[in-house]
Amino acid sequence: MIVIDIHEIHRFEINHRSRELKFMEHARRNPFSGAVTVFHERWLPEKATPAGYAALIDAYALAAPLPRTLSAIGPRHKVYAADGWRLYTPRHEPEASLIGHLTFALRYEGLDLAVLKRLFKATGPEPIQAIVEAAPTGSYARRIWFLYEWLLGAELDLPDATRGNYAPVVDAKLQWDAEGAPSPRHRVRNNLPGTPDFCPMIFRTPAIEAFIARDLAAEARAVLAEVPADLLARTAAFLLLKDSRSSFQIEGENPPQDRIRRWGQIIGEAGRHPIDRAELERLQRIVIGDARFVHLGLRQEGGFIGEHDRTTGAPLPDHVSARHEDLPALIAGLEAFDRDVAPGLDPVLAAAGLAFGFVYIHPFEDGNGRLHRYLIHHVLAARGFNPPGLVFPVSAVILERIEAYRQVLESYSRRLLPHVSWRPTDRGNVEVLNDTGDFYRFFDATPHAEFLFACVAQTIDSDLPAETRFLRVYDGFKSRVSGLIDMPDRTLDLLFRFLHQNDGRLSERARAREFGALTEEETGRIEAIYAQLQKDL
Repeated sequence: MIVIDIHEIHRFEINHRSRELKFMEHARRNPFSGAVTVFHERWLPEKATPAGYAALIDAYALAAPLPRTLSAIGPRHKVYAADGWRLYTPRHEPEASLIGHLTFALRYEGLDLAVLKRLFKATGPEPIQAIVEAAPTGSYARRIWFLYEWLLGAELDLPDATRGNYAPVVDAKLQWDAEGAPSPRHRVRNNLPGTPDFCPMIFRTPAIEAFIARDLAAEARAVLAEVPADLLARTAAFLLLKDSRSSFQIEGENPPQDRIRRWGQIIGEAGRHPIDRAELERLQRIVIGDARFVHLGLRQEGGFIGEHDRTTGAPLPDHVSARHEDLPALIAGLEAFDRDVAPGLDPVLAAAGLAFGFVYIHPFEDGNGRLHRYLIHHVLAARGFNPPGLVFPVSAVILERIEAYRQVLESYSRRLLPHVSWRPTDRGNVEVLNDTGDFYRFFDATPHAEFLFACVAQTIDSDLPAETRFLRVYDGFKSRVSGLIDMPDRTLDLLFRFLHQNDGRLSERARAREFGALTEEETGRIEAIYAQLQKDL
């Protein structure tokens, strides 16, 4: 016999009606937009109706960086992308409601965790509970439920799910995911590539797919397989020194040679120690050296990257760093990512997420840039990506691609800056006035991963072969010229460098000064030796 509790039914109807009224009230205050030509200062390719995250950001007035690509429903019957928009056909148009646009976002746009967290704070728990109660076995409803509790660290007033196949939280067709673990309460698989304290997301793109398909680590080992051990050791030493020098040059510094060598030694040890606050602070002390005018350890005030007004001294930021109050939690998030998540990701993807996340946080007063590039070395070495005993000269490649590097950094900073409220301090610094921690926990690291893959590929395709070839030519040159003329190694080195810098010819100045003792015949034979070696190798 089934007993029907009339009072329980009545309470359910009242609660359900209350939720409907709240939805209607919100719709009156913040209706979803119709067709527009400009959205938040972004021109659309043609007049269209914002959908997914764009619609939610607009309707709920969410203060969060806009996704790199926004979606809208256009008039055409084909899907196309242009000018930072992806326009869908009228048949893709979602229901003009919270669940309609949330489902559209998860289906077509992947996860933007910063936007979702701001959205859940704006809606409060009741609308999300209503979504789950309306479709308790639906995969989108259960993913939304999980994301609400995971992001906010608060449980909804819902019983554990008992039905429905386990659905992945991250759609692996859209974004790179981690191995994941089941969440029985929601009957989903948590394959997010991070934790609530730090979780960068990376979209699948043709460029990244192609790099991963190449298996760059195997290619690097193949390139070096035929290199004799002594030559490989010298190649590794040269590249290490080159990377250390380049890392300082990126920061506009030209330190003494012994300081470059010391930092090179540290880079050579990358991957041996886990990343945590103590390790990062140890590395900062090494990077800074003379700390008389620099505060060591986590910042105790704001921070920014940019210039100062020449007249007033007021800050002119291009990027505002994380609030100093948020730094301990953010560093703990980086630590957990490196320890628990990165081992299950492709090494280059993990390195991009960790290193660029660190540089956006900018936890120290000085030394952040070099530590950011050290973290790339750390992940690649710790995951066994590098050939044994070799460090990829990532900083050297970055120096060659410095404009592309700046553009990658700005790909997020430009979208972040309008959502950071700050005021100048008496010391020419900035004080952040709003809660920005989530903007550093959750960011789209896709451009950063593509850039880092391109740098690693250049190392394998060009730098490693070029350096081993250089040393082979150098060794052959010294051997053959020594058989022709007796001169000290230091003079041989200078002779080779002059020829290398002048396309195999000894300049008139060098002939007249440093090598004035050579006859014309000897000079001709030396140039011929150099040319023949270049041709043979």
